[in-house]
Amino acid sequence: MAKSPGERAYEWCLWALLVIIGIVVVVPMILPQGGSRESRHTRCLNNIRNIAMALHNYASRFGTLPPAYINDAQGRPMHSWRVLILPYLDRNDVYDMYRFDEPWNGPSNSKLHDVIVDVFRCPQDHGGPGSNQTSYVAVVGPDTIWPGSEGVRLDDVTDGLGATLFIVEIADSGIHWMEPRDLQAAILPLSINPKSGKGISSLHPGLACVALADGRVRTLNDTLKPATLSALLTIRGKEKINEFDY
Repeated sequence: MAKSPGERAYEWCLWALLVIIGIVVVVPMILPQGGSRESRHTRCLNNIRNIAMALHNYASRFGTLPPAYINDAQGRPMHSWRVLILPYLDRNDVYDMYRFDEPWNGPSNSKLHDVIVDVFRCPQDHGGPGSNQTSYVAVVGPDTIWPGSEGVRLDDVTDGLGATLFIVEIADSGIHWMEPRDLQAAILPLSINPKSGKGISSLHPGLACVALADGRVRTLNDTLKPATLSALLTIRGKEKINEFDY
């Protein structure tokens, strides 16, 4: 017996509904979580841009950039620059609870260790949602913009702010964002995504995100020459480089 137009219309609507349900259920299962690779890359650059702006705002108030770390009486790193710029990242809520009269991992500050500050975390990093490790670090050393326990004036960067690295990305750092630990220039591999281990690196294929001291953000490719990277790290090295080099 032939079906009536109403029955055919009902079957068609039911079939269409099943297709829509299939799309809603199956597509999220096969697509990458957390957005596309491109969107995670863009969000990473935005994080670094916000950090660079916070550092400039800190320098505008105090006359220098924050020190890479604040030492205790014995000369041991006690507090990180990342904690010092919290007010300039709209995280006064965390800053006001932080105790500067004890180390970053002291009894009171340890209660903050589960606090997540998203701007310090690349969405591509293995830490994933809920991670409290930082993806962004300074390169610390006597000839860099982060000499150690002393802050640098931006006017002292005679190589040019646009030719000096400010903040760099690191994949799977294992560094809590509150921890006063960063990359050390003296042992830094002079390559991007070095095969030998930790260095300027990321989980974005073929590149890593950085901020320059003038506040601009960009990516450095795996093909960057060691001499160019070395020149970008110094603030008074008098090296001759231009943007075509990096």
